[in-house]
Amino acid sequence: QVQLVESGGGLVQAGGSLRLSCAASGTTLSTYAMAWFRQAPGKEREFVAVITWSGGRPSYAHSVKGRFTISRDIAKNMGHLQMNSLKPEDTAVYYCATRDVAASTYGYWGQGTQVTVSS
Repeated sequence: QVQLVESGGGLVQAGGSLRLSCAASGTTLSTYAMAWFRQAPGKEREFVAVITWSGGRPSYAHSVKGRFTISRDIAKNMGHLQMNSLKPEDTAVYYCATRDVAASTYGYWGQGTQVTVSS
């Protein structure tokens, strides 16, 4: 079992920055990747970014590429999402999730952290 806890959300003006963190605990040795998803009111959850736990290899949704940076700190069992040049359309609840090596889906999810970008 893996437990994930996000932090770092908040209210920011358009053009501003936020850094989200995801603390992982429990059985993390089999973690293959950590990803961030987001869900805006009335919309489906969407992929934001992913990074492999051991080798990096970040990948981003087109809508955030060049503005967001995903990273992970293996020693601290933490992941981060640096969000720059925020736009009102980035407003959503942001979730981190992890996928095990043997899994095809993200089996562990955090509770989410609210990001609100005002215009």
